[in-house]
Amino acid sequence: MALSRIWSAFIIVAIVVAAVKCFFFGQSDIFNWMVVGKASDEANPLKLDGIIETCWVSVELCFKLVGILALFMGFMSIAERAGGIRLLSRIVGPFFSKLFPEIPKGHPSMGHMIMNFSANLLGLDNAATPFGLKAMESLQELNPSKDTASNSQIMFLCLHAAGLSLIPVSVIAIRASQNASNPTDIFIPCLIVTFVGTIAAMLIVSFKQKINLLQPVVIGWILGLSTIIAALVLYITSLDANGIKSFSGILSNGLILLVFLLIILGALYKKIDVFDAFIDGAKNGFDTAIKIIPYLVGMLVAISMLRTSGTFEVVISGIKTFFAYLGADTRFVEGLPTALIRPLSGGAARGMMVSTMETYGADSFASRLSGIFQGASDTTFYVIAVYFGSISIKNTRYAIGAMLLADLVGVCTAIALAYLFFG
Repeated sequence: MALSRIWSAFIIVAIVVAAVKCFFFGQSDIFNWMVVGKASDEANPLKLDGIIETCWVSVELCFKLVGILALFMGFMSIAERAGGIRLLSRIVGPFFSKLFPEIPKGHPSMGHMIMNFSANLLGLDNAATPFGLKAMESLQELNPSKDTASNSQIMFLCLHAAGLSLIPVSVIAIRASQNASNPTDIFIPCLIVTFVGTIAAMLIVSFKQKINLLQPVVIGWILGLSTIIAALVLYITSLDANGIKSFSGILSNGLILLVFLLIILGALYKKIDVFDAFIDGAKNGFDTAIKIIPYLVGMLVAISMLRTSGTFEVVISGIKTFFAYLGADTRFVEGLPTALIRPLSGGAARGMMVSTMETYGADSFASRLSGIFQGASDTTFYVIAVYFGSISIKNTRYAIGAMLLADLVGVCTAIALAYLFFG
């Protein structure tokens, strides 16, 4: 019901704002651009896709996912038959059994989740999505109420949406292309924000589910991960932008190839029919991609209406006026568009970040803050639509509220760190 109300609110607010602009401010073409506008149209003052074009983009996005989902789910199928996923589940079991007490010991979903978290950590969005969808599918097998999100699914999705990522490569690359004096200066703030957001998501959901995190196993794993991340930070801070890009490529893409190699070698050792297992998993990837089309179309169309109606401009203007009235520093407001649209659309947030850099300069406070926002969280509503949609969950319970609250913690942390690092 929460998702239904939010989706309805998006559409109602967008149409009301557009109507006010049309009838009271003389923007007579706004309805036209909201429905049939194209970002590629030079005559389009909004430079945004309208409803019709967004429908095409949504379906095209799903079709692009078909190949990626088929590939990774195919390899996941091989790993499952060879026993690799269960082995991974046993390794992470002591820690995950505390966060996911409803999951039986050694259940494959633990392996799927750790693969998803690992892909996210390395910035491998294309790999994270198939692993995450497979995790939701395996968690759905344990769900007694098939149309309502289980505690384990909510915990997993909130941790996933927190977006813990090691190196924001795309943000660094864009800052370099915009001639920033130090493109990597947002690296440490981004990492801190994603870590804080992940811990916040864990605390919020644990509080709701009455999970005790003050246990030696949980504390030990968190301290261990923190130590590994700190060591990587010390190494990466010694590199320049090109060095970071090269290291990231070797680490992330090299690990994917290593995983593929280990899966194939393990399957051959177990005498598994490798290609047959791959085909079975790939078929499932195709079915999943097709299944999420309605959910993705519905969510992206609502987001498109919010953007083309100018609702974000109204919100940003209101926030800036409020803080100016209080006498507070309002420089952070110029970077807020990226934060506000990030939960709705990763591509749109990236566009907002580039726009901020072009407007204020790559080395401005607003641009650096915008870069931290872009590299420090995931697209909450996209995640909700795709992941819950893939298993036909209708009642998301408190998942959206918990994810948005964790996003808010991340936004506040990002602003604080921007002032701390960049004044």
